[in-house]
Amino acid sequence: QVQLVESGGGLVQAGGSLMLSCAASGSFFGIYTMAWYRRAPGEQRELVASISSGGSTNYANSVKGRFTISRDSAKNTLYLQMNSLEPEDTAVYYCHVHEYYGLRYYDYWGQGTQVTVSS
Repeated sequence: QVQLVESGGGLVQAGGSLMLSCAASGSFFGIYTMAWYRRAPGEQRELVASISSGGSTNYANSVKGRFTISRDSAKNTLYLQMNSLEPEDTAVYYCHVHEYYGLRYYDYWGQGTQVTVSS
């Protein structure tokens, strides 16, 4: 069973930067996509950025040019570099992995890490 543990959240002023990390306890064997989601107070969860096992990346329009998703396969760790943070980026950020392996789909979620951006 894979477990995901996020870290790196915190309080930062607008215009500042944070890097989130997501460490996976196990390995992925199939085709998978790793992603960051976020949920702001009173809002639905939204996709922030994703990266496929082939390395293709995808970003929400609201974070394009400011956030960068990456992964270190050797360390089984996903990252989200967040620059030029805005108060609207305040949310709980979740790491997610969607894996297709052995004719089955698997979904893994982290516990979330709070990011608060002050104006």
